[in-house]
Amino acid sequence: MKSFIHEDFLLTTRTARRLYHEYAEPEPILDFHCHLPPRDLAEDRKFQNLFEIWLEGDHYKWRAMRSNGVDERYCTGDAPPYEKFLAWARTVPHTLRNPLYHWTHLELKRYFGINLLLNEETAPAVWKRANECLARPELSARGILQKFNVRLVATTDDPTDDLRHHETLVRSNVPFKVVPTFRPDKALQIHQVGAWNAWVDRLAAAADVEIASWDDFLKALERRHDAFARLGCRASDHGLESAFATFTTEARLRAIFRKARSGRAVSPEERDAFASHVMLHVGRLNAAKGWVMQLHLGAMRNNNTRRFRELGPDTGFDSIGDFPQARNLAAFLDRLDQEESLPRTILYNLNPADNYVFGTMLGNFMDGRIPGKIQLGPGWWFLDQKEGMEWQLNALSNLGLLSRFVGMVTDSRSFMSYPRHEYYRRVLCNLVGRDVENGELPNDDALLGPLIRNLCYNNARTFFGFEDLPASPEPGRSRGGKRH
Repeated sequence: MKSFIHEDFLLTTRTARRLYHEYAEPEPILDFHCHLPPRDLAEDRKFQNLFEIWLEGDHYKWRAMRSNGVDERYCTGDAPPYEKFLAWARTVPHTLRNPLYHWTHLELKRYFGINLLLNEETAPAVWKRANECLARPELSARGILQKFNVRLVATTDDPTDDLRHHETLVRSNVPFKVVPTFRPDKALQIHQVGAWNAWVDRLAAAADVEIASWDDFLKALERRHDAFARLGCRASDHGLESAFATFTTEARLRAIFRKARSGRAVSPEERDAFASHVMLHVGRLNAAKGWVMQLHLGAMRNNNTRRFRELGPDTGFDSIGDFPQARNLAAFLDRLDQEESLPRTILYNLNPADNYVFGTMLGNFMDGRIPGKIQLGPGWWFLDQKEGMEWQLNALSNLGLLSRFVGMVTDSRSFMSYPRHEYYRRVLCNLVGRDVENGELPNDDALLGPLIRNLCYNNARTFFGFEDLPASPEPGRSRGGKRH
C-alpha cells in the first residue's frame, strides 16, 4: 500500500507533478525569517530524543493537545519527555484535516524515513527509530541545515543581544550562512515603563553609550544596527498589532522620552507617537543600508490572562486580531516614501480578511526601480497551511505580480520545520499546475520553470541582497542532497 506521504503528495495533476519534481524540488532553501536559537547552531546542538527536537516549545502542538483534553502537565509541565510524546501521539489521530496531521507525517518521513501513521500503538516504534536517527551526525543542528540544502538562515535577534553566537558561526566556516535580524520590538514598549527602562539600560550597555536623551536613544539603536550589519544582517523585523502612524515634533518626542526615562507613565497617544518615530528611524536606517523591513501585522497576543500569568508568552494563547490596518499602514509607508527613505518592505498579514487590503497596498508604493519592492509576505502562523497559502498566492496573483514574490519562510523555533518549504512548494505547483490543465495558463515550461524556481529561491536571494550565495542549480542537475 502506498504510504501516506509519497512522492506526489498534494500534487493532483500531471503538470503539478512535473513542475514540482523538475523545478521546485531541486531548489535550495533560503530561510529569511525564523526563530532558531543561534546558540544551537553555534554549538551544533545534538538532540537527545524526539521530544527535544519536535515537541519542546511547540505551541501549535500544545493548542491541539489542550483541545483534545490533555492536561497541561504534558504540554508545558513537568511530565517526562516520553510521556509528553505519548500524549502527542494519542492526539495526532484527532488532528485529521488540521495541517498538523500533514506536517507530523511529512516531518517523520523526511527526518527519519518513518512511514507509519503516528498514534498510541505506533508511538513506541516511532520513538525508538527517531532516537536512533538523532544519534547520527547528520541530524545535529548544523547537519539538518546541510541535509535540507539550506543556504541561509536569518535568525531573529533583539538589539541588546551580544551576537556572540553569530560571531562563532562566522569563525566556524560552516557551509551555509547564518545572519541575525534586527528585531527592536521592545524599543516601542514605552507604556510598560519599568520593563522598558530596564531594556534601555541593556541597550546602553550593548551600544557602549550613555542614554540620557531621545537623541542618545536613536544613536544607540543606530550603533546596534551597524553591529548587526557587520555580521551580515540584511533585514529588520517588527511584530505589531497594526502600524504606528502618530507623527509629532522632535521637541515633544524628547519630552516623552524624558518622562518615561524618569519612571513616569506615558499616555496611549504618547506611546503611539514615540513608537511611530522609532519605526521611522529604523526604516531610514534600513533604507540607507539597503535592508528589508519586515512588518508582521495582526496578531492578538496573550488572550488568556490566567495562563499568561502561569506560563508567560508564546505558550499557545494568541489568535488572529481584527485590528484596522489600512489607514495607519498607508500613512506610515507614505511618510517614509515622502522622504525617499522607504526600504524594501514585506507585509505579513495574519488576518485573511485583510488579504486584499494588503494586496492593494503594495502597488501604492512601488518605485519603478526595484522589482517587487513592497511584498505581500507568505502565509504565516495560523495561515502557513494549504488553504492559507492558497489565499495568499491568489490575492497576490490577482492584485500584483506573483512572479516577483519572495516565497516561503519557516517562521519557526524548531529544527523540524524545514519541510514547510516543501509543503509550500507542493501547494504552489499544484495551484499553477491546475491553472495550466484548466487552460488558464500556457503549458510552456520556458515560462513556468523560471516562475517556480524564482518563487522557491531566486527571488529571495535577489530581494535581500544575498547575491554572494550560490545560484540555484540548473534543472536536471543534482541538488547535492535529497530530502527523501
